[in-house]
Formats: sequence, C-alpha cells, structure tokens
Amino acid sequence: MAALWKIPIIFVCENNMYGMGTSVDRSSANTEYYKQGNFIPGIKVDGMDVLAVREGVRFAKEYASAGNGPMYMEMKTYRYHGHSMSDPGITYRTRDEVSEVRQSRDPIESIKKKILDAGFATEDELKATEKEIRTEVQQALAAAKASSPPPMEELFTDIYSTEDATQEGKRLVSEFPEEIRMPDRANTRINN
Repeated sequence: MAALWKIPIIFVCENNMYGMGTSVDRSSANTEYYKQGNFIPGIKVDGMDVLAVREGVRFAKEYASAGNGPMYMEMKTYRYHGHSMSDPGITYRTRDEVSEVRQSRDPIESIKKKILDAGFATEDELKATEKEIRTEVQQALAAAKASSPPPMEELFTDIYSTEDATQEGKRLVSEFPEEIRMPDRANTRINN
C-alpha cells in the first residue's frame, strides 16, 4: 500500500544480529533485511556509526519527501546485553564476541574519537559534557517517576494531523482521515 500510494514513510529495521537467542543466520533465509521490501527500495546502514545513521536517515527523508514513496532502512547494530531479564545474552554467543564488538565498534567511543581527532573538543570538555548529560537524564528520570500519567486526551497528540507544525513549540492536535479507524477510547480496558 505504501509503495502503491507513494506514501512518504520510512520503515526502519533495527538488526542487532539476534532475535532473542537466535542468530539471524539461523532464523532467516535472507539476512539482508533491507532487500525484503519487495517494491519498496531499501538501504543498509551501519547502526553503530552515528554519522552513517545521520546520513542514511537524511537520504531516506529526502527520498520519501520528494514524492518517491517509502524507503526501507536496515540499521545493522549490536546489543551488548541479553534481550530481556530472562536472557543472560551469553548462552548463544561468547563473552569474547561481545567484548570485541564493544572495543572495536562502540558508537559512543567511536564518535568521541572522531570529535577528538577532528579537534572539535578536548577530552576534558567531553567529560564535562557527559557529566552534564548524566545529570540531565537523572533529573528527567526523577521528574518522570514523580509525575502522574498524562491525561487520556494526550494519547493521540502529535500522531497524525493535517495542521502545519512549523511553528516553534506548536503541538499538533490529532486528526484522522476517514480511512484510519481509531479505537473507541471510552470503552477500552485502559479506562475501565
């Protein structure tokens, strides 16, 4: 449908190489997920490279925004930990594999090195920035835990709208075309 109607949408597949505890090689006949979009073009992006992700998304956005229709993106990445609390993450791969990826391809360490090599910041400046960010995240987490849930009318805010959202700070009120059926919020389990 998206390809037929040339809908400007970007589909992203985060491929972290394992579905729960099964490697992609054991679970899929075609492990090049970006090629599985049939009539939707796709690109593979190194999801461990911040700049590659930025440029890949920029390309996909320009493509879709130019009226060409959808784009499928495979973000090839890696997860260092298990999939869930019940998954230790080392029964189907070795600690050495995880350690090697962390040492050679960690996105945060990689972008830090690029920033330092380019002379955009010093190591002390990066450490100060990290400290500021950690503080900001901790404050946001504390505020989120202390606040009450948002009102139900916020559930669909900024999801779909025909309004212009170019004004700074403007929130969109959801509007749905008749082709989109939305659930009856008054009679859902969330309200009962």
